[in-house]
Amino acid sequence: MTDEPRTRTGGCLCGGVRYRVVGEIRPVINCFCSQCRKTSGHHFAATRAGLEQFQLLSEESLAWYSSSDTARRGFCNRCGSSLFWQRRGTRTISITAGTLDGPTGLSTMKNIFVEDRSDYHDLPALK
Repeated sequence: MTDEPRTRTGGCLCGGVRYRVVGEIRPVINCFCSQCRKTSGHHFAATRAGLEQFQLLSEESLAWYSSSDTARRGFCNRCGSSLFWQRRGTRTISITAGTLDGPTGLSTMKNIFVEDRSDYHDLPALK
């Protein structure tokens, strides 16, 4: 058995954005706020890592959108994949769980802003 920290990789659909995360990352949180619904098309399922753990391997098609005064969202400007959410002034980055290469080894820890979910969304209980 090794004591090396776990390394995870991920990226967008077309491969224009690739990243690596070394070390432990937070379990997944599903966000149902209206901004997350609009940017993802459903809900935003994300993990989080410290910036010191995170490295962009390829960013040729990475674009950032200032979605509010306090946060920005990273996406691929070629294939449209929603990749990152970052609160300004913090040393962390949220990473959309679906962009991680599997297996992720993650589980969902909670749902937030569920009162904002769409009327079609029947929310199952978390295990």
